[in-house]
Amino acid sequence: MNRQLQTYGNQQVMTSDPVTLVVLLYDKAVLSLKGAIEAIGRNQIEARWRANNRAMEIIKHLILTLDMEKGGEIASNLEAIYGYMLRRLLDVDMKNDARAAEEVIQLLEPLRSSWSELAKATRATAGDNSALRSMAATTPENPGEDADAAVATSISLSA
Repeated sequence: MNRQLQTYGNQQVMTSDPVTLVVLLYDKAVLSLKGAIEAIGRNQIEARWRANNRAMEIIKHLILTLDMEKGGEIASNLEAIYGYMLRRLLDVDMKNDARAAEEVIQLLEPLRSSWSELAKATRATAGDNSALRSMAATTPENPGEDADAAVATSISLSA
């Protein structure tokens, strides 16, 4: 069953448009931070580190994929917000601070909501071809690679 979920996750990533991929990144970052908070509550240091590190990698990826020329002031503002998030997430590991993770979640959720609305508007305007792409999609080249790695390494977004 786990392999089927991985394959589904890979196909979801490989067949999604760039805006939807950003939403998936936000979802995974929030989920990872919630995992870090839970790990702090259980005093599981390694689990906290892994979950927080995953969220940090996603946020770093979001920074690296900003198109500062096309994005202008919005891209610049996002870069500043993402930078702040990364600084706060250092406290999760250095101080075992669940509040820092909660603060970053509170910053990510409205951004995620905005990207989600943009994805809906884009699909409504352009017509939703995702069902056709899903049916036409073949098995990903690396079906054993999990969706986290596919999201973090296989996409090139211009936000």
